[in-house]
Amino acid sequence: MNDKTKRFVKSKFQDYYRTAEIHLPPDFTSREWGFILFDEMPEFVMRRHKAFGSSGELQDYLSGMVPAHAYYSVAYYEYPNAPNMKEKNWLSADLIFDLDADHLPGAPKSYADMLEHVKQESIKLYEFLNNDFGFAEEDIHIVFSGGRGYHFHINTPAVRSLGSAERREIVDYVSSTGLEVNRFFGKKAVSGDAGLGSAEVFVLPSEDDGGWGGRINRYIISYLSRITKQEDSIKILKGFDKIGDVKAKKLVKIFGDEHKVSLLKQGNMDQLSGMNKLFEALANQAVSEMSASVDEPVTADVKRLIRLPGSLHGGSGMRVTALSISELETFDPLNDAVVFSDKSVQLKVIKPFSVQMKGNDFVVEPGEGTIEVPEYAAMYLMCRGAAEYGSN
Repeated sequence: MNDKTKRFVKSKFQDYYRTAEIHLPPDFTSREWGFILFDEMPEFVMRRHKAFGSSGELQDYLSGMVPAHAYYSVAYYEYPNAPNMKEKNWLSADLIFDLDADHLPGAPKSYADMLEHVKQESIKLYEFLNNDFGFAEEDIHIVFSGGRGYHFHINTPAVRSLGSAERREIVDYVSSTGLEVNRFFGKKAVSGDAGLGSAEVFVLPSEDDGGWGGRINRYIISYLSRITKQEDSIKILKGFDKIGDVKAKKLVKIFGDEHKVSLLKQGNMDQLSGMNKLFEALANQAVSEMSASVDEPVTADVKRLIRLPGSLHGGSGMRVTALSISELETFDPLNDAVVFSDKSVQLKVIKPFSVQMKGNDFVVEPGEGTIEVPEYAAMYLMCRGAAEYGSN
């Protein structure tokens, strides 16, 4: 980014910050703040160890210094502006999760597809936090990072004192790290009729059980209920190890009987005894599909700096956007996090790039001379280093 481009981008950021709605974190006066300034770029120098006593002070800093990136600490400190970490006196920290498309296995290459992929991972994480850990909807604060992912913030008192080890355990749980699915299958003794003694039945946790056991039961029953109703159900089922024609037809018959399905939902799998390989395969499939891929070092770091909701991302020009779960489900970052106008801006392309924003596809190549694109696309291309401002 040359000086001319930097001045233009900074001026547009400044216009935004003069009227921006900034979402301050709880107890923001006890947080450390950090900023990366346009004036010091391309060096990414973090100006940190700052504190603000009022929202007005922060607003003045944003509109006066015009940072390319704005952050605050997940931690609460007694002395947040102390010049070194030891002197700050750490008190507690929010529970934070970071989902970044760069870290997701099998992420698409297209930016739009990548953002949709990471949004689906974020919805999985929300379900864990809400259903498995019992956090209320109003306690789960979701933020689009302005770049390639989402942050989750939980700042209830119950989590603030958690250490790094406990936070890693939470990540292990939602990402299924170390999970052994075989331990969910077993046998249970049941009493027989009078004089017949007891017998063992094949069992799983019921659908109402908490944790991964209940999740696996619900997935298996839902999957088999759906498959056995398809015209080619026998063929699909025979694709599983140790499932031949007889067992496949038995499965179709069982899942056509509501009473038998209700027993399966309760965890009584004895009518499917001998199909352990099928259950193991489906359990592993459930874990693979339901696990949420989160960045463990971010969650474990109780002194982490995280992006400020309402600020702009200096690498994209898009807004770091706070969302509820209902807003997340319909959120389109390439439309809803775009803050700049449709006014035409002249650019000189310096490297090939493509992006889809506000329903428009922009594909640019160097050597085309000066091009004109809407301001919102121009800001993105300049922030990404694909173009310089103006014709020279």
